[in-house]
Amino acid sequence: MMQKQLAELFPLLLLWLCSSAGLCAGSPVPSAAKSLVWGLGLEEDAVLPARFFFIQAVDKSGGNFTFSPGENTFEVKITSLSEPFSRIWVQVLDRRDGSFLVRYRMYASYSDLNIQVLLKDKHVAKSPYILKGPVYHESCYCPELSGALWEEHMHCPSSFPQIHRDLSFFPRVDPDRNAIEVPQRFGQRQSVCHYTIKNNQVYIKTHGEHVGFRIFMDAFLLSLARKVSLPDVEFFVNLGDWPLEKSRTPEKLHPIFSWCGSNDTRDIVMPTYDLTESVLETMGRVSLDMMSVQGNTGPPWTEKNSTGFWRGRDSRKERLEMVKLSRANPTLLDAAFTNFFFFKHDESLYGPIVKHVSFFDFFKYKYQINVDGTVAAYRLPYLLAGDSVVLKQDSIYYEHFYSDLQPWVHYIPFKADLSDLLEKIQWAKDHDEEARKIAQAGQLFARTHLMGDKIFCYYFKLFQALPNTGGVQNTGNTTKHELYGQTYWDAYSFILIRQYPTCLEKHSTKIFERSMPSYK
Repeated sequence: MMQKQLAELFPLLLLWLCSSAGLCAGSPVPSAAKSLVWGLGLEEDAVLPARFFFIQAVDKSGGNFTFSPGENTFEVKITSLSEPFSRIWVQVLDRRDGSFLVRYRMYASYSDLNIQVLLKDKHVAKSPYILKGPVYHESCYCPELSGALWEEHMHCPSSFPQIHRDLSFFPRVDPDRNAIEVPQRFGQRQSVCHYTIKNNQVYIKTHGEHVGFRIFMDAFLLSLARKVSLPDVEFFVNLGDWPLEKSRTPEKLHPIFSWCGSNDTRDIVMPTYDLTESVLETMGRVSLDMMSVQGNTGPPWTEKNSTGFWRGRDSRKERLEMVKLSRANPTLLDAAFTNFFFFKHDESLYGPIVKHVSFFDFFKYKYQINVDGTVAAYRLPYLLAGDSVVLKQDSIYYEHFYSDLQPWVHYIPFKADLSDLLEKIQWAKDHDEEARKIAQAGQLFARTHLMGDKIFCYYFKLFQALPNTGGVQNTGNTTKHELYGQTYWDAYSFILIRQYPTCLEKHSTKIFERSMPSYK
């Protein structure tokens, strides 16, 4: 009986080996010489929390693989030629489209790096890649003094249109007026932080009761200041969900940085705290980030469940309606709550809650539904990076990249009231190849525009583009400082956010530790 079962399973096993590892006659085999390797992680001056580069499997005839040649096809070794024990964590993520994302996190700085990309012990493309240092790790306070040179190292875009749109409402800024009026308008019922960057040091003053979310902004500002010398700027950050500036009178507008914008406000939008934290903590505290998603996109398109899928909490009425739609149309839509908070009194109508589903398991389904929560749903970057097509609700809310997305190119739109959601899911089912192309375009957009390097570039370009405010006056190491001609800022109101306690001398032929300057 057992032998009969094994005999029946053998053809299936052979087929699996053929498709996943290219072991059968006639199957393409990756070529070490013709496969491609590229990316920022091969450049010593592009400092990121987790550096990354890419491998494209190419066969002997020069054709790119469009499916996985096997997740263990390529081996990557990263060491320092001058350090026998290199503290570097390396991961090779199979993107299952013939390409691989290699990411590595360094826990020390090195005078050089030796990156070997191997295919069956043969060097791939131009491997080994030698990075002539110093090569700095994330925690090193080693800012590049030239902003233009840093942008060149990071391959930053020349501009971000969203920044210019947001700042067009603020041709001039009066920091003295803002320092008084912004806390008066928003410092009681909302929570805002007043940041000042002076001599690449970050200072903060908080207004409001619930200011815990400042940790995300603090961490990203400090990380950016470790990489590049920031301009002297002063700005307010909204720590809440909703954008704040609703004034329609130009002279009464105040420049407020927010993680989310809307069509009826004038806030200056920046990448969300969720996205920035995932960048800082890649290969660290977070498991969901823009790189990990690319290595966990679920089964191939043809094997995915042809159902719309959504899981989340009850943070918007339309989400309740979506669950009702799902119950009435289970073959088209699988939507359920994993937590009740805002509409606990309706749990009997829209519950019971279901078990948490790993985000990576979302991609077992072809159609990902993106519906607003309290504001824009901050999961959209990760949904786009997967291997499913995104159906996105029309919304007044937007993140920093939404204006670059095109409906029917990067996602399938549906109405804000969900009245055509089922119709759009059915369209995707009836137009499978078109839906797949939209999924691929959305995925390419996320890979190109929403990785960590572009997030750092966006923040830096935003600070650079802030209207000229006259500069921060340097008064030396006194406990009272003159900012923009006003002496409201002192040791008891603004707090210096301390940097990493040691740094590496950037402009030296030799790497050595030195103490940070003392703070007065």
